[in-house]
Amino acid sequence: MISFSQAEKKNGTIYITHPYIDVVNKATKGYVTKDIAMWKSCYADTAKFSISGVDKSMSLKENQASLQADYKFFDNISVTTVGYPDYLHYDKDNSKVVQSWWKWSGKSKKTGKQVVTYFVEFDWFNAAGKITMEQTFGDFSKVFAEEVVK
Repeated sequence: MISFSQAEKKNGTIYITHPYIDVVNKATKGYVTKDIAMWKSCYADTAKFSISGVDKSMSLKENQASLQADYKFFDNISVTTVGYPDYLHYDKDNSKVVQSWWKWSGKSKKTGKQVVTYFVEFDWFNAAGKITMEQTFGDFSKVFAEEVVK
């Protein structure tokens, strides 16, 4: 017989479909199609971005410049879902976050190599339905290596 020392307690609700998931998908579509106005419309003006391998968080404007580097060094960029995203609405602090898993792919303009990386993303929302913080975790070393100007 197995015994547990803690009683179960819920901390919110998980959704498989939700308008905030649609916002994350819209932002991704804007990035892939180079529709920066669409991409930007998904974020609060004060949004912060944190990406594995980048030492500091970025503002909306700084992250937009990072997207431009992707377009400068890669062709045929695609971002496809791996599995499905979840929207988590936490009771504590009324926190709202979408977690999603992705495959990023692009053809290097320098080497012609196809670069692929998998990542997980967490998008935090405000009451107005805008993303206020985006945290992205994955191994982007191959992407960054192609974006180095020598």
